[in-house]
Amino acid sequence: MTEHNRQELDPPVDTAPRDESAAPPEMPLQKRADDPGVQAALDGLIGEVAGRECDAFDARLVRDLMTAALKLIPDGRDTGELKLMTAAVKELRYAFRVFGQYASPHKVSIFGSARTPEAHPDYAAAVEFGRLMAEAGWMAITGAGDGIMKAGHVGPGRGASFGVAIRLPFETTANDVIAGDEKLIHFRYFFTRKLMFLSQAEAVALFPGGFGTLDEAYETLTLVQTGKASMIPIVMVEGERKPGEPSYWGMFDRFAREALLAGGFISPEDLNLYTIAATPREGVEHVLRFYRNYHSSRYVRDTLVIRLQRPLRPGDVERLNDEFGVLVKKGRIEACGPFDAEDDHLDLPRLAFVHTRHKFGLVRALIDRINECETA
Repeated sequence: MTEHNRQELDPPVDTAPRDESAAPPEMPLQKRADDPGVQAALDGLIGEVAGRECDAFDARLVRDLMTAALKLIPDGRDTGELKLMTAAVKELRYAFRVFGQYASPHKVSIFGSARTPEAHPDYAAAVEFGRLMAEAGWMAITGAGDGIMKAGHVGPGRGASFGVAIRLPFETTANDVIAGDEKLIHFRYFFTRKLMFLSQAEAVALFPGGFGTLDEAYETLTLVQTGKASMIPIVMVEGERKPGEPSYWGMFDRFAREALLAGGFISPEDLNLYTIAATPREGVEHVLRFYRNYHSSRYVRDTLVIRLQRPLRPGDVERLNDEFGVLVKKGRIEACGPFDAEDDHLDLPRLAFVHTRHKFGLVRALIDRINECETA
């Protein structure tokens, strides 16, 4: 099995809704989808179609998906709702299949305006950033349009680029770098497109843009801030400004500090979640430094397991306990091996602790400190 670089930080153990009391009772006019006979038939179909022995948990997840689908017509869902759910699942399946062919290379999602002209310094900065990331072995994901999205493909080139396009009445074609490539995927829905942007990337680079770019910036920050997405580097980059011209991300940072932080809408540690780079090269160095010692994270129940490229020295682990003890609900930060519940990257050393599930901005600072440590 190919091991992916990204891990979902907090995957659900049970896919069933915790409380369905707000929904109307299911109509007893036909056999229920969760009837034992129906469930046995679904298990038989899964085994027949898979053509091989399925992992028991994976088979259960697919059965849950099929069970939910069978409930839709008895629920009284109308045609529009059925079309939305069907299209979304089909889009996601196809996109995961495409990305699944390139599981090993690290990927960076690049966001920015479709309106940025090719002569603009931001365009040149995005080209340089993408080129340097490709030289480091990374692939780039952009929205496949013009402006910054095209620049994000020009830098790494077609072979190291993914296009995640949205069907819009006024933006119907992909840029000429990625057009016709097998790694160009067209989406009907923004939410499925956003899911691929963030689920497949080990880093996010933000360039100046409009409502769409800021929406992507704030959604990325929110998902990482709340622990709903894995911790990744989020770097903000722009081109050179003329004397007296304000910095786009400088204004963003000032708003975050003077309005959001001063107003109590975010916490001081949340400012750790993003970094403003002075140059494209500095942005690339920031992304690469994030993975100097750190590899990935996941939860095993309430224990946060941090996979490392190399083990840390015992003295450095002690210093992490002294500095980041506020993150630990009970016990200490300990060096350890893989947990029984883990089935990937079993060769990597780990740090683990029972996490409070708060202050993810401090978790980001913890990772920075881990990356500063000399390895054992």
